Amino acid sequence: MSYVVSAAVVLVALVVLGFVIFRVFRLLRAYRATASMVSARAGDRVGLLRARSAAVRVAIRERRR
Repeated sequence: MSYVVSAAVVLVALVVLGFVIFRVFRLLRAYRATASMVSARAGDRVGLLRARSAAVRVAIRERRR
């Protein structure tokens, strides 16, 4: 009779483990999406900053002429 209790405990533990793993993977997916969005936005801002600094350099060169 104790094997039924042991089997039930193992089954409950596997269900809980599956639920925890599912939640962790879902959170990791959300984290990856957020990290990707932040990286893309930072890259866009760096690109705009480089473009502005290049424009300033061109304006300074034209001003010197």
